[in-house]
Amino acid sequence: MLKQKMLIFFIGISMLIFSVGIVSAETRSMKDQTGRTVEVPEFPKRVVSLAPSITEVIYDLNCEDRLKGATTYSDFPEAAQKLPKVGSYVYLDLEKIVSLKPDLCIGIKDGNPKGIVMRLESFGIPVYAVNPRSLESIRSTVLEIGKLLQASDNARRVVEVMDSRVNHVRQLAATSKHQPRVFFQIGISPIVSAGSDTFIHELIEIAGGVNLAQAYTSYPRFSTEDVVVAAPDIIIITSMSRGKAFDQVKEEWGQWPNIPAVKNDRVYLVDSDLFDRPTPRLIDALEVLLQLIHPELNSKSAKF
Repeated sequence: MLKQKMLIFFIGISMLIFSVGIVSAETRSMKDQTGRTVEVPEFPKRVVSLAPSITEVIYDLNCEDRLKGATTYSDFPEAAQKLPKVGSYVYLDLEKIVSLKPDLCIGIKDGNPKGIVMRLESFGIPVYAVNPRSLESIRSTVLEIGKLLQASDNARRVVEVMDSRVNHVRQLAATSKHQPRVFFQIGISPIVSAGSDTFIHELIEIAGGVNLAQAYTSYPRFSTEDVVVAAPDIIIITSMSRGKAFDQVKEEWGQWPNIPAVKNDRVYLVDSDLFDRPTPRLIDALEVLLQLIHPELNSKSAKF
């Protein structure tokens, strides 16, 4: 029975592929951020985004008319919520992707299953992968997706605005002689922070703070006692949890009045989507950080 179902599935996929004419006759070779050379359409018309961050970038480039599908949590901007969904970026729905007749999928190295990517390519659907892990690589991602979609002018404008806003924050932060010690908490249980090779670390430094997890790489775990001993001046909490979970974790830190951040009422809750997605919206997150870390500079921190 299982073999029969698998056979029916692959026959259905094959029929879809046969009816699509998936890859344009006019293609060009491009090297993606994983180092693979991918044959992509000269002018992609039917794009499926395989991560929420990619969906955001495509909207930033004003190329949303090409988007024919996106992953489940592609919820920004609001219009993206109406796109056909192809599963989460970790658990992609192969059959749904193929049914949308894409001539290009844009994926992300950190999350998309390699097996699904290989299967899509075996069906003749090119998958261009990006790997944004820093502000610089986010800039590169915007420019590369712009090049992919023949929207390089738009991409350059987006990057120029990003650069201007980052420089503005950097200059303002440099006017303060004090660098508060920041503990950035990702998630609630366990307590996880952001190490020196993350874009969160970059944002904290640019905004004029000292990241208390900078001695670690990636996303180290901490106990409550570790944080108490570190004695942060500021605690910033972001979580995928919603609603009362945010308030609960803030109340739990309130049980440790000897922590400077608690004593001085500097425990803050921030929007996880703003800080977790490697997109141009990270500059919004940077400006939020500046306001939290250096409130004395708020009168000077108006956006360009």
